[in-house]
Amino acid sequence: MTTIEIMDTTLRDGEQTTGVSFSEGEKLAIARLLLEEIEVSRIEVASARVSKGEFNAVKRITQWAYKNNKLDKIEVLGFVDGTISLDWIKDAGGRVVNLLTKGSLKHLEGQLKKSPQQHLSEIKNVIDEAEKRDIKVNIYLEDWSNGMISSPDYLFFLVDNLSSYNVSRIMLPDTLGIFNPDQAYKYCKVMTDRYPNTHFDFHGHNDYDFSVANAYMAIKAGVKGVHTTVNGLGERAGNAPLASILGILHDHLKMSGSLNESKLTKVSKMVESFSGVRIPANKPLTGEYVFTQCSGVHADGDNKDNLYFNKLMPERFGRVRRYALGKTSGKANILKNLEELGIELNPEDMKKVTEKVIELGDKKESVSTEDLPYIVSDVLKSGEMEESVKLLNYSLNLVRKMRPVASIRIEIDGQVHYETSVGDGQYDAFMKALWKIYEKLGKSHPLLTDYWVSIPPGGKTDALVETVITWKFNEQEFKTRGLDADQTEAAIKATVKMLNILENIIKTDNNES
Repeated sequence: MTTIEIMDTTLRDGEQTTGVSFSEGEKLAIARLLLEEIEVSRIEVASARVSKGEFNAVKRITQWAYKNNKLDKIEVLGFVDGTISLDWIKDAGGRVVNLLTKGSLKHLEGQLKKSPQQHLSEIKNVIDEAEKRDIKVNIYLEDWSNGMISSPDYLFFLVDNLSSYNVSRIMLPDTLGIFNPDQAYKYCKVMTDRYPNTHFDFHGHNDYDFSVANAYMAIKAGVKGVHTTVNGLGERAGNAPLASILGILHDHLKMSGSLNESKLTKVSKMVESFSGVRIPANKPLTGEYVFTQCSGVHADGDNKDNLYFNKLMPERFGRVRRYALGKTSGKANILKNLEELGIELNPEDMKKVTEKVIELGDKKESVSTEDLPYIVSDVLKSGEMEESVKLLNYSLNLVRKMRPVASIRIEIDGQVHYETSVGDGQYDAFMKALWKIYEKLGKSHPLLTDYWVSIPPGGKTDALVETVITWKFNEQEFKTRGLDADQTEAAIKATVKMLNILENIIKTDNNES
């Protein structure tokens, strides 16, 4: 079976995303996840000569890689600049340079103002110098896609001379994301047919949303490697996303390899956190909603015979299937969520709860699994969701050049508790005062893992703000929402809702034990 190399360039090309800059520690953490857990073939970690911080980051990665026998998997972008890039890479501990050359005559003449023969001579000089330093060379043909369309003779001149030189791989970038899948196949096939013994990589950009399709067609045309980034990070519209490439490799091209899908969610979430670039909710494989059924018809079909499942089972990627609640969900979705919570309702009560969820959906209000007990309690007046925790009152003080202070008075299981604390923000002060109370009571509390604020467009200062907070407790993750014109108040509402869910989880666990 043919094995396709995955070269992930999140730490180099992905870091060219507007506003993204990884620290040394973040770069090392991502590098370790990609190589040790996802098990990609190679990673590109930086561009030479960028900064002192970049040099230090590469050095930390290469030191780790050397100790773990992975140094040949670490690659750095270098330039046709004599020995400057090579010395930088050598000093940083690297052994592989991805040499950036000009893959179109337009770029060569317009940017470098040199002839093809001059450029080739300078490239060969860098390759010779790299060999002296025990550095392996891969060649990037920058703007290769435009070169194939507008100046193929120049490209063939370059590759004719380089493919038999001391080069490990030649990399074919669609630098400006201009290709469609037909072109990707056509021009990659020209290269693989003309140079059958050369290892080609395809490097796709996503300007027309074709990056994954183009990578698929490049593999069909015979390239031996494709480049990716986690979450599709990259300049402009980004690069081919790692998760999507793994999906098509395994399911459509039947190339299993050694890549570990189950860790994709972990690395995607880490890169989301470090980059500050949110994963779109509908992003294939890694988005929040991609394993969520919204239509009640779909949930009903899944109940009867998994009628709406495909090969992309969430468990493959460390995820679980969920059933959304809203105006289209119907009782099948609600039933799935109630089962997860261990709540049973008779048909008449189920009808009332379904009508309430639909009503909320019509108002564009979000409904989560964790909201259901409150809805059941409200609709049926059954006390299904016992409020063990009640926030009686609180004050938040913010004074210029002083840390915010929060004072809270809260009732837990009928007992009133009071505490005050300072924090780095008003909500942080509130949470520190709250956890002081919990620590005094010897109570466990969850970890806040994500905090998301949604503010409607339009600039209205009195608009309702939705705050969604993700919590983790005993390896169980859940979300709570708060809605208010004040962002901090919305977060506090979400937190009090979390506290009551937490109390119910603890009581349920105690009853079961």
